[in-house]
Amino acid sequence: MCNKLIFEIMKTKALYLTAALGMMLGLGSCSLNYFPSDELNSEALLQDAKGAEYIMNGCYALLKDEVEFLGYASGNCYARHYFQLTEFPSDNICLSAHTTDPLYEATTYTMNDGLKNVGTLWMVGYKIIYMTNQVIETLDASKPENQQLLGEAYFMRGMMHLHMVTLYAKPYSHGRDNLGVPLRISCDASVTKRNSVGEVYDQIAADLRKAADLMGKSRGDAGYPCKEAALGILSRVYLYMENWDKCIETVDEALNGADPTSKLEPSATFATYFQNARDSKETLFCIAHELTDNRGQSSIGSMYLKDGIGWGEIYPSDPLKYLYERYPDDIRYQDFLVPQYKAGSSDTYVYYPDPASIKEDQGSVLLKAKVTTDGEGNYTFKDVNKNTVTVEKRKINGEGKADAAGEYIEYFVNIDGKDLMCRIAPEMVLRTGFSYPMIFINKFSYQNADPMLSSPVLCRWGEVILNRAEAYAHKGMKAEALADVDVIRKRAGIPEEGMFSSNMHGYDNALNIVLDERRMELAFEGHRTFDVYRNKLNMDRRYPGAQFWKIHEWDKEQHIVYPIPNNEWTVSGIPQNPGY
Repeated sequence: MCNKLIFEIMKTKALYLTAALGMMLGLGSCSLNYFPSDELNSEALLQDAKGAEYIMNGCYALLKDEVEFLGYASGNCYARHYFQLTEFPSDNICLSAHTTDPLYEATTYTMNDGLKNVGTLWMVGYKIIYMTNQVIETLDASKPENQQLLGEAYFMRGMMHLHMVTLYAKPYSHGRDNLGVPLRISCDASVTKRNSVGEVYDQIAADLRKAADLMGKSRGDAGYPCKEAALGILSRVYLYMENWDKCIETVDEALNGADPTSKLEPSATFATYFQNARDSKETLFCIAHELTDNRGQSSIGSMYLKDGIGWGEIYPSDPLKYLYERYPDDIRYQDFLVPQYKAGSSDTYVYYPDPASIKEDQGSVLLKAKVTTDGEGNYTFKDVNKNTVTVEKRKINGEGKADAAGEYIEYFVNIDGKDLMCRIAPEMVLRTGFSYPMIFINKFSYQNADPMLSSPVLCRWGEVILNRAEAYAHKGMKAEALADVDVIRKRAGIPEEGMFSSNMHGYDNALNIVLDERRMELAFEGHRTFDVYRNKLNMDRRYPGAQFWKIHEWDKEQHIVYPIPNNEWTVSGIPQNPGY
């Protein structure tokens, strides 16, 4: 159906990127049933509003459909690769074992230009950009009935360029003049070059502004973009560009005078928000999935959850869990994380990294030992050499889960001269054959009660409010920043004493508060890696997991960006990213 018609268009045009990529522009299965294949010919598809609608629906389908790349098809999906490649290099996740899936290279910063996930994202991203340019160049903009579809085309062109430039180029904050990605704003592909990061961002902002001006409400559920979705993504773009005033102004425009709380899924139903993202008022844009789109063990949720099916190999990191545990009743902790406690056990254990396994080029092994306590929260245990070790309690910023002194604490052990964060917890189930306690994550599960099905969210109001909070913090507008943060915290079920507007809880500045809140609120949704590096912070991954025990420095780690795919740079001649 749609692949036949759109391929008819493409095969009459100049190859879009390179000869190699152009040969792959035939669409995979679009999973759409809007028009029979003989209703429109290729010329009508380019000129008729129904044809433009058909092409845009094809764009949304490409975000979720399996596509073939270098002989791979099963599980080869833009949505899956995007959410893995954006989240897995972060300090939010613990990889429980080495895997042959190319997600391993993303998680360990050992990527190369021949990986299928790296190549598929590039191919599909530019395929969608080509399709949007077809709509923009051919649909009559003077007709009011065409404005929504034109707005959708500008929205998708802007968003896909944003995905490309954030994945394959350095953050804007590292320099406008750095190499970006090829900027495609027409179907003319006679020249292929890498535009600067600044040029790409400027065009993204212009496209999203145009999209917001053209669009109104969406054509359906949150699987279709709307005016507020364009403004939401635009606020992210201005945040990444460090244009704080424009970010704040854009969020204000999107809110249009509304109380931010009114835009959020209420606390009472937040626990099931991601299961029902398509129809939630909080969702601005998602990749809408139907029951027939379930990828089973190839789904995004499969790596996070094992419930009858699924691999369940990615767990939340210890530092992230400590953040949540400052207020254990936090809905984001209670309902989105699912720890697997050992049935029938009432014992308490310490879990700590094996000091002998700590190296920068490998993951660390996790050891466990049963602890004894003096009844006042002080713990000791026997290490592997039968030596008695005392667990040290350290008071840190925050007044959440309290010890006797009323302050939040974290636990550490010192073994073989190494100072190591550890955790005290009830006895947990370890992944079979490995040492890591199983804590599942269900943000990508249980749509239609199916553990492997979701409609992953690309933009929601929770993020947009925190975009404004961060912009306020960078401007030194502490009160405004903390007020926005507290909106998010109240929805998460954190009690009044946990609000920041009246108490900084030991933090030195508002920006660190905002970044921690973004980390908790947006965990696993593809934001953390960008948030760390664009703020010129280091990625500290010195905690247990198969990811390397290492601090990735923002100005020295070359692999904070992905390589230009081999099929692109070897044919078009555009320069490869340093370090590949």
